[in-house]
Amino acid sequence: MLRNIKYGITVLLVLLSFVACKQQTTGASGDEEAEDLEAKAMLQGIWIESETEEVSFRAEGDTIFFPDSTSQPSYFRIVSDSFCLGDNRYAIVKQTEHLFWFQNQTGEEVRLEKSDNGEDSLAFFGGKPEILSLSDVLKIDSVVQYGGERYHWYIAVNPTKYKVANTTYNSDGVSVENIYYDNIIHVSLFRGSTRLFSQDIKKQMFADKVPPAFLEQAILGNMKYDHIDSRGVHFNANICVPDGASCYLVETLIGFDGQLTKTLLEY
Repeated sequence: MLRNIKYGITVLLVLLSFVACKQQTTGASGDEEAEDLEAKAMLQGIWIESETEEVSFRAEGDTIFFPDSTSQPSYFRIVSDSFCLGDNRYAIVKQTEHLFWFQNQTGEEVRLEKSDNGEDSLAFFGGKPEILSLSDVLKIDSVVQYGGERYHWYIAVNPTKYKVANTTYNSDGVSVENIYYDNIIHVSLFRGSTRLFSQDIKKQMFADKVPPAFLEQAILGNMKYDHIDSRGVHFNANICVPDGASCYLVETLIGFDGQLTKTLLEY
């Protein structure tokens, strides 16, 4: 009986040890990896680049704030010697109370030190990050002739409150998210006093020409008149990722029958 009791206690201790180890690995809430709260606490404060002394970010609670008016704050964690910022993960090279070194997106080593200068807090603006509008309201129209008929076209680019998130990389090679407002472009076409076409054009209308992943981060930037021929009036729509060189140029043809057709011209 005593031997059975001792055996049972041994099994229980092994099980308890396994559970404790499991909790350390996965975290009490069942997450895949436990967060290093001590390392997270050490990261609190304002951090500057060691060489330039430029402000890099401020860690406050669970959030990283960047010193500009457009980059959105990002949730962060420190897990298994990694600095997890949003959906990205950066390997930590060294961390102390006053030093924080990590590898950025390209593998370069970023060396930061904790600021002891109260004026560095001035680098952070007050209020919510700015949401950018790619363009102001733009209105343009013209009259063109074809086949003895006068055609009057009208374009109005209108910024909206539809938000588009765009991920870029700052000077430290760390991904940051900017928020932009998309545009809706109104296009009208008249033959004399007869209205042939009048419609709001949205970027979603180009889903059959532009890949979904690109379209999600892109903005309908502009619509420009190109030419008129026997098929109708040709306009070119620019669908671009803000602050990037990536754009799709889509021909938007309005036929004399009032029908709209789209053709991908270039990327």
